[in-house]
Amino acid sequence: MTEPLWRGGLPLLLASTSATRRGLLEGAGLAVETEAPGVDERAVEAACAGLAPEALARRLAAAKAGAVAARHPDRVVVGADQILDCDGTLFHKPADLAAARAQITRLAGRTHALHSAVALGIAGGVVETFVETAHLTLRPLSPEQIAAYANLAGPDTVRASVGGYQVEGLGIHLFSRIAGDHSTILGLPLLPLLARLRDRGLLGF
Repeated sequence: MTEPLWRGGLPLLLASTSATRRGLLEGAGLAVETEAPGVDERAVEAACAGLAPEALARRLAAAKAGAVAARHPDRVVVGADQILDCDGTLFHKPADLAAARAQITRLAGRTHALHSAVALGIAGGVVETFVETAHLTLRPLSPEQIAAYANLAGPDTVRASVGGYQVEGLGIHLFSRIAGDHSTILGLPLLPLLARLRDRGLLGF
């Protein structure tokens, strides 16, 4: 009889409703369920003023994993968060097309960091956090080029991720250089997460 890949009993519980993060886990062959953590991210960020972006990302991921793990102490929970840092300025998901155009204007011609943090929740509490970073460089862009991208991408796409772009879609046209693991850019560093699940005996191989 073939051993199951996932050895955690009930499906892995993702403390997020992100279709991208869920897709990464399912693509790796894991059974996944999702639950919104119900965490006020901006309140957590305000309470953590002065933290380095990497530490803030870890704190947010831990808050999300912790909230869901406390409700489901019998489940293995994964929480994640991503911080975009450009020369000390943090960016969030834009509210609309105008905000996306303004963000991309500020990022154009510059290199920014995406800090993607993960927290692992087991037995009702957070047992581990880690963060991986990718560096992305937007090419110089004219206002007309930025407006064309935003209009083509549409409001749903630009609101879906920090920075107002998705590198797996039309957003790839904005960049001149990308350095970092693809899953880190998408918001869930998959290789280090799988390594930690293996270390805890939760994966079959």
